[in-house]
Amino acid sequence: MPTVYNWHLGRPMSYPYEEAAPAEQFAFVININRCIGCQTCTMACKSTWTFAKGQEHMWWTNVETKPYGGYPQHWDVEILGRLEQANPGGQRWSGAPNGNGRSPYGTFDGKGVFEVPHAVARGDQPNQVLGYLPAEEHWSAPNIYEDTPQQGPTRPMDFGQGEELAGDRKHKAWFFYLARLCNHCSYPACLAACPRTAIYKRPEDGIVLIDQKECRGYRKCVEACPYKKSLYRGTTRTSEKCIACYPRVEGKDPETGGAPMETRCMAACIGQVRMQGLVKVNKDTTWVEDRHNPLYYLVHVAKVALPLYPQFGTEPNGYYIPPRWVPLPYLRQMFGPGVEQAVERYRHPDRELLAVLQLFRRSNQIISRYELKEGPKVYETTRGGKKFEMFDDTVIAFNKHGKEIFRTQVEEPVYVRSHAHANTI
Repeated sequence: MPTVYNWHLGRPMSYPYEEAAPAEQFAFVININRCIGCQTCTMACKSTWTFAKGQEHMWWTNVETKPYGGYPQHWDVEILGRLEQANPGGQRWSGAPNGNGRSPYGTFDGKGVFEVPHAVARGDQPNQVLGYLPAEEHWSAPNIYEDTPQQGPTRPMDFGQGEELAGDRKHKAWFFYLARLCNHCSYPACLAACPRTAIYKRPEDGIVLIDQKECRGYRKCVEACPYKKSLYRGTTRTSEKCIACYPRVEGKDPETGGAPMETRCMAACIGQVRMQGLVKVNKDTTWVEDRHNPLYYLVHVAKVALPLYPQFGTEPNGYYIPPRWVPLPYLRQMFGPGVEQAVERYRHPDRELLAVLQLFRRSNQIISRYELKEGPKVYETTRGGKKFEMFDDTVIAFNKHGKEIFRTQVEEPVYVRSHAHANTI
């Protein structure tokens, strides 16, 4: 197989196709600390794309409660177990993070889904991707274990007992909401496994799509995707998946006058947990330095946003700000070795990070660039023995055409209603 470079793993790896980076890459960041599990994103996608016959089980976007929830059930535990079985005791990270963007999390010494013996075939090239087909009952309950916390020593999954805590977490009971959609990976497993070459990655924005005319419903993509975000539709005997609302990303929605727009799930989020955009990439899929692109800042400068299961090897373009209250060993398994630093930076944000966090969900347009105008100090305290200062800075967002979308302040303004209109709007 050809060799490609995976900057999440910090090393080259095998992949069935030659390296071919898009002009820009569709990517997103989700702040788990803010997610309230309202499922508004889930229903926005369902009511737009998957409300037809044969799509009843399809949830291109879903929010699951970790550690026990998942759709399909046990999707991550199954893949992690198979990788460990194929490489017992070897799924480890080593080396120091590199500041040039080629190995920001060190080096993964284990094996990803393209590097172990398996049975998923792509045409005349067998054994391309490790995967499995979930049992039918595992698709039956998209909200299983919703709001179910880990509370003590349990079996078979014993989390939280005697483990290192994240920050100053004091409670042993914990759970968090994980909002998921297709990661539009740089090295998609679904694309690698398709024997019909019906799946392709768009050269202009890296969005991964399925050509319905070419698909014959072999379900190799369902089997191969480690995140289980390619789904089979029995009424048409084809596979379907998230299309990243690509007409909106292209700027074809008349609301924005030609400017790229966030997807339905992102624009519907009421918890202000999501940010979406396009980043420039090099030929080896590493990100071109773009200091004032908010996604680049969160991933490569502040380093608070981490990829979901980077050890799978697909180089997902979905990034998450990890929850502060969860045991670090669990988070390391899910987001890689950068978790401790990400949690610490989020708990003690500097001036710029605090301002960039205000950009989340202030507009339905994709933010291509931001500017920061400094304001006065409004608050000072000590958190975890560290000094914390808050400045009322103004952060300004611009779209792809350089037009200002909005400006907002770090400290939200307070309006005191007069006594004459105390009970009126």
